[in-house]
Amino acid sequence: MEREAPGGQAGQSAAIENYLGFPKGLSGSDLTQRAMAQVTRFGAELVLAQNVAGFEARGPVHAVLFDGSGEIEARSLIVATGVAYRRLEATGLDELNGRGVYYGVDASEASQCEGDDVYIVGAANSAGQAALNLSRFARRVVLVVRAGALDATMSQYLVQRITSSPVIEVRYRSEIVEARGDGHLESLTIADRDSSGTEEVSTSWLFVFIGASPRTGWLGPGVVRDRLGFVVTGPDLLAPAHAGCWPLARAPLALETSVPGVFAAGDVRLDSMKRVASAVGEGAMSVYLVHRYLATI
Repeated sequence: MEREAPGGQAGQSAAIENYLGFPKGLSGSDLTQRAMAQVTRFGAELVLAQNVAGFEARGPVHAVLFDGSGEIEARSLIVATGVAYRRLEATGLDELNGRGVYYGVDASEASQCEGDDVYIVGAANSAGQAALNLSRFARRVVLVVRAGALDATMSQYLVQRITSSPVIEVRYRSEIVEARGDGHLESLTIADRDSSGTEEVSTSWLFVFIGASPRTGWLGPGVVRDRLGFVVTGPDLLAPAHAGCWPLARAPLALETSVPGVFAAGDVRLDSMKRVASAVGEGAMSVYLVHRYLATI
């Protein structure tokens, strides 16, 4: 069941370069299309453009409730709803969302930036990959970073390529405080966190990568999450902070949530690695654990 386009954030990635079996890398869209073709070949049923609005535990049966009406019942469930991009708080951004201000970037948007100045907010791998991809088309790419360095949040191979690129400029200790435009982004105001000064720059493109929040609001109170909403799984359920939330005598399986038979995989899970390869691995692992669970009921 998928609310939007399959692939989530990975499907929107401009380039995935560290996925096993693709030494030259590939786009997230390409990887997702290959995965969907494989899923179809194995005969899985796909429910697309359908929003899951709720979840109910009905004894050994779990019900997934659709937005509006309808439901699906199953003896086991894998939650792989991932995360949603966090919004950048700055004056004027919301009004220009989709009109020069974008969360994430795909190949079509990158090619449209040819010859322009492009600004990116973020300091993690997704922002670094976007900067490198956009630098193939844009005249100049400016990476706006609140911290004083990239090394703590971005893979070293990306840092090296960004700092050696003649097209990419990194503005450390800086943040976007305002966006202006009549129907489309025309300028940004950037604040220097050290001097407290500001500078207005002309641009038609701003891409934001400032982290994400898990899509878990639909799960309800029965599935234990941390204070940020990430799903707690496996041995973590037995920690003192979650005392009493696991209902069975046996220990929870590795990716099992506080509701027996419900598993979580990928970015939605607490302490996941936030990498495509590890998310795919957890998905495969959770299917194995589903079979182990079904053998107990």
